[in-house]
Amino acid sequence: MKKLRTTLPVAVVAAALLTGCATAHESAKQLSNERREPTMNITMQQAAERADGMLDATLDAIRPEVHWTHSGTSTGTCDVSRSRTVMTIVSKERRGNFLGIVQRFWEKSGYRIKSVNKSAEFPAVFARSADGFGISLVVGGAGQIAFEVDSPCVKPSKVAAPTTPSNGPDYDYPIPRPNVHSAFWSSTAPITPDGARS
Repeated sequence: MKKLRTTLPVAVVAAALLTGCATAHESAKQLSNERREPTMNITMQQAAERADGMLDATLDAIRPEVHWTHSGTSTGTCDVSRSRTVMTIVSKERRGNFLGIVQRFWEKSGYRIKSVNKSAEFPAVFARSADGFGISLVVGGAGQIAFEVDSPCVKPSKVAAPTTPSNGPDYDYPIPRPNVHSAFWSSTAPITPDGARS
């Protein structure tokens, strides 16, 4: 079983890269957590398992398959986040297709798309499930793609490491840049609207 690794949430890291407001965001979140009451009658461990399921389903929906690794668990006073990092090299030419697959799957799953960052360099998609779990896809440095699920406020408990095995090597922090080549996702040949390669 992979050991539990605590890291900054993906959304917070993205905020630092794009707006420089990570510290303020974390402080506000901490103050907010101190005043919050559980909105779901489940424990943080159960919320972590729910988050793992959302990430499992999302990654399973991506075809061709991509390699990924666990990239951390973050806990607050009453919430928990799980994150995974894609190790497959996704080219700029295929990035839009990748984001489109994920966004359509989230919409099909009943998630509400909260916002879409259409930045050419650091695009991102943020959504929320009907039961209040936030899920995000963020493209960071070197085109590396990361997913994160954040729970609503739930009942405090200990949180174990995820049990879903990654489909590639596990890494200690820091996680390296994408290093797995894919004949499809790493290709620099753009995909035309009819699905054929140009």
